[in-house]
Amino acid sequence: MSEPEGATDREKETVKPSRAQVPGVTQWVENPTGGRDRGPVALVRAWVEILSRPRRFFRTGVAPGDQAPGLVFAATVVLFEEVSRYAVVKLAQRGLLSTGPFDYPAIGGFSPGVAVLALFAILVFVTPATVHLTAALQTLLLLPVASDRGGVSETVQVMCYAMAPCLLAGLPSAEVRVLVTAWGAGLYLLGTAVIHNIRLPVAAIVGAVPAAIIFGYGFRGFQALSVLVADYGF
Repeated sequence: MSEPEGATDREKETVKPSRAQVPGVTQWVENPTGGRDRGPVALVRAWVEILSRPRRFFRTGVAPGDQAPGLVFAATVVLFEEVSRYAVVKLAQRGLLSTGPFDYPAIGGFSPGVAVLALFAILVFVTPATVHLTAALQTLLLLPVASDRGGVSETVQVMCYAMAPCLLAGLPSAEVRVLVTAWGAGLYLLGTAVIHNIRLPVAAIVGAVPAAIIFGYGFRGFQALSVLVADYGF
């Protein structure tokens, strides 16, 4: 018995491969919204993943053009860091905590109302602008060495997610601050190597200046390092 004409074509049109069956695709990149999951739970998952399995995260968790979750992640880290700085100052004023070797400028010495406005400006304007300008610089530095590099949006995401350890950068401990900023810089260099398809030593060279801007100056890693160096008599 012959098959009706066009039946085979209709079957081909209706049977489509599922994207979920594509090997190597994880929920970080493929979901119904076309990017990573959003919301508080997704932020926590990203934080745990980037600290525990960074290479896998950079390989599967950075989607071209999907900057929004990364920028929200970075803003959340900065929020915790700045709020902790404010809390340290307030507790120190009550004699409950020492600010350690740091003078804690910025929002730490503001009244609550001014602190909220300053924090809003930091999260909405300063952080995204700093990240995008530094990512643009990184793109220029990559031009001579990475012909198969990722896009600027992917550099932005790597930079944002590498900030994960700096959640604790506001604590009054030079040792902790040096540790978390060095950790963040290391994550950034690793992510740069993975995303832009270059060797880690090359990523360390071309990513040194952007890492210094974000983690050395932005999260005050250089200040903490200078305190440690002075404490040890150098």
